Amino acid sequence: MDTTLDTGTRVNLWRCYLLDTRCELLRLLREPMYIIPTLLFPALFYVMFGLLLGGRGSGEAARYLLATYGVFGAMGAGLFGFAVTLAIDRERGFFALRRALPAPPSAWLVSRLLIAMLFALVIVLELAALAVVFGGVSMTAGQWALLWTVTVLGALPFCAIGLLLGSIASANAAPAWVNLLFLPMAFLSGLWLPLSMLPGVFATLAPLWPAWHLAQVALGVTGQAGTAPLWLHLLVLTVVTVACCVLALRRLARAV
Repeated sequence: MDTTLDTGTRVNLWRCYLLDTRCELLRLLREPMYIIPTLLFPALFYVMFGLLLGGRGSGEAARYLLATYGVFGAMGAGLFGFAVTLAIDRERGFFALRRALPAPPSAWLVSRLLIAMLFALVIVLELAALAVVFGGVSMTAGQWALLWTVTVLGALPFCAIGLLLGSIASANAAPAWVNLLFLPMAFLSGLWLPLSMLPGVFATLAPLWPAWHLAQVALGVTGQAGTAPLWLHLLVLTVVTVACCVLALRRLARAV
């Protein structure tokens, strides 16, 4: 009897998570100002800088930018998917309403994490198709799978940063704050072009940015790893994720 009840409860919980994810996905698909930049800009920039300017014969450049523009896409999916929508929901009283609903308190968070990772996967698959067909990039099946995994999971630190921004900023200010962080971080982390092409101070300051650490992990998969150890990059990304989540959730708990 107890086993049957426990099984039914677990099924209902999974259904709540799935329904929340479905509703949140439909909401974002109806927002072209989110969908178009998030899904198309990384591929567009890769075509421009990795394929057209880099040239088909430049396999190293195409592989480098394949990894870094995947990180760029994961950043956008995490930051914009959380910060802007969360700020809007806060001002509309969404979280006060959820407290009265018979749904798991974490369903909204899990659904947005899943959608951000889904979008990151779509972006990295777009980039992979372009890299293979037009860039002449060749890697083993294990490398492809690991690169996709790194990119998808790499969206999580930026979901956490977006969560923190969304818990602080107003609905009107959130897009500006995200862009103020997103674009400079991408450039200063060497996602648009290698840091070796910039003055030395940029390479010196790059470890301050979580995007740089994720890019180094992705570049390690493509055979272009830097000198810093892998554990250091993973540690920084983990600390950023946990710290931002804790701060944001505490603030949200006080707000409601």
